[in-house]
Amino acid sequence: MPIGVVMPALEMAQETGKLIAWRKKEGESVAKGETLLEVETDKAVMEIEAPGDGILAGVKVREGAEVPVGQTIAWIVRPGEAPPTEVSSSEISGRTMTSAARAAAPVPTTSEPPSGANPDISPKARRLAREHGIDIRQLRGSGPDGAILAEDILAVVAAQGTPAPADAENLGPVGRLMAERTTQGWTTVPHFFVVRHLDAGALVQARNKLAPAIEKTHGIRSTLTDLLTALVARVLPKHPRVNASWSGTSIRLNKDVNIAILMAVDEGVVAAVIHNADSCDLAAIAWQRHELAERARAGRLRPADVSGATFTISNLGMYNVDAFSAIITPPQAAILAVGQIADRVVPVEGRPSVRPMMTMTLSADHRVADGARAAAFLNDLAEAICEPEKQLP
Repeated sequence: MPIGVVMPALEMAQETGKLIAWRKKEGESVAKGETLLEVETDKAVMEIEAPGDGILAGVKVREGAEVPVGQTIAWIVRPGEAPPTEVSSSEISGRTMTSAARAAAPVPTTSEPPSGANPDISPKARRLAREHGIDIRQLRGSGPDGAILAEDILAVVAAQGTPAPADAENLGPVGRLMAERTTQGWTTVPHFFVVRHLDAGALVQARNKLAPAIEKTHGIRSTLTDLLTALVARVLPKHPRVNASWSGTSIRLNKDVNIAILMAVDEGVVAAVIHNADSCDLAAIAWQRHELAERARAGRLRPADVSGATFTISNLGMYNVDAFSAIITPPQAAILAVGQIADRVVPVEGRPSVRPMMTMTLSADHRVADGARAAAFLNDLAEAICEPEKQLP
């Protein structure tokens, strides 16, 4: 029986995906779990695996097309089997290639919704329309039954807007997502910040002691971020409100500890996720972080690589930043900002001493974790950093 290849939903509220490339040609054999195509969403370019074994057939969508989520774009068939033909390629091509043009066209008088009508519109499209001052009652959407999608609003903005200056830089999917998420986080989450300066001497010693063995056995260089991730993962279960999420009306306590690590790429920053980090040893965390960084730089992150985070770490120490405050990514309740380790003169037993000091800033959502809870988490983390080898298996 033919297996349908559909445009997947890779994130919440996603309505369409852009088919970037087919990794297999029509008529070629594919195996279940093998990379079949690349799809671009607001997050990044992601590799999509084949849903079954067989031969790729009935490819209906060309590279570069925007496709609604859930639409069948090809089939995987057995040798000698023909793909279904109930939907023609021209129908799909016409729908995907002309949706933006249709969205920009005003609704004819005969079908224009009456004043005060509430058209079917996605939440993201409604927000975009509000931001750009677009009257949604004058639009006919490209979604099912004329529903207005985000791409319809963006098409109107492009049609009505002024040309970008010659020196303007167009944002790619990662840059657009970063702009959208930081705006959402900063404007909708009641942030507060807790700062801790601490002696990182034991942390440096632990890294210098443990890193050579990891490099010898796994061939990768373990970093301070790996060690911090391991320590944060072991402290978080003691502070469920810091590992929680705001659901809009209530607090959701997350059972898993999935830590996102912010990574710089050409287009901006991506948050790659170490899943179940509390059950991973330092070597496993280092290996996963290394693999995620390689895929992020190549623009080949997979859906699981960027989903499900319950807490985020942003480390700018390698850029010689002493301290900073990071913006929370909803629905997470907190993000830890880490500065560089630098020698400073501090009092030790009443005498001035030069010590390797580090500053950590915890940004927290006051709806989920109040000041006392945030401070307790940061205090326990500071204690773990002062004795890191006691925390690690």
